[in-house]
Amino acid sequence: MPLRSIKQIIPALETSDGAGVRIKRSLGQHQTVRLDPFLMLDEFGSDQPRDYIAGFPSHPHRGFETVTYMIEGHMLHEDHLGNRGNLKNGGVQWMTAGRGIVHSEMPQQEDGQMRGFQLWLNLPAAEKMKPAGYRDIQPDDIPAISVDGGLVKLIAGTVTLEGQEHIGAVSGGSTRPLYADIHLEPGKETLLPVDPELAGLLYLYAGQASLVSDDGTQVLQAAAASVLASGDSIRIGAGENGARLLLIAGKPIGEPVVQYGPFVMNTREEIEQTLRDYRDGSLTA
Repeated sequence: MPLRSIKQIIPALETSDGAGVRIKRSLGQHQTVRLDPFLMLDEFGSDQPRDYIAGFPSHPHRGFETVTYMIEGHMLHEDHLGNRGNLKNGGVQWMTAGRGIVHSEMPQQEDGQMRGFQLWLNLPAAEKMKPAGYRDIQPDDIPAISVDGGLVKLIAGTVTLEGQEHIGAVSGGSTRPLYADIHLEPGKETLLPVDPELAGLLYLYAGQASLVSDDGTQVLQAAAASVLASGDSIRIGAGENGARLLLIAGKPIGEPVVQYGPFVMNTREEIEQTLRDYRDGSLTA
């Protein structure tokens, strides 16, 4: 298999969500703009409190998982199950909505930088109605792997480097998610394997970087989901200021997706049942 190249670029669009939190949305800006098994990818980041202070008050979900990665700032998560966690710099909240969850995400600071990402990961039909769950992953629980040219923080998945298998803070699952935060030093280059069965993307959020493949060198666009073509590895080179970027990949589910706001099912009838469940209070029963 060849080195992966970029086959599509999805620039993030500025919008707002929750109670007016300013975000940049690449995947999910329209319901046709997805990368199976991923439904949505949001970047949030501002040092202006008015852009984030209202947060995401209590709201429901069903049928998928949310992964929130906090780079800077503090965000308090609470849900109807009684889970409560303060997401801090470098921490991850991995929430499985399953059959239903009602939760809130509220900033715990009144000034300063608030920055991070939220990813929506779909669940296959057989898992959409499983019990809701929640994992609060501390920064120290995320493996930091030294690679040629930098460091890889392995949030989820498995990567084999020089014959050694590295397992992320989250592993397994039917979609086999791979989620890595890659830090490259100025002018350096690194080669990372990516299972050819996984659909993937790169998201550059700091510095400059290029993807080197058999098709040549492609400059990565900042604040955009760069969807990867087929292959079994990626070769990334950093610019003169270094680079920080996300590698996100997963095994496609290949099932119909019917979404109504925070509810993601396989059929219209399932969405209608979900709305009835939410209205009568049985969504989280």
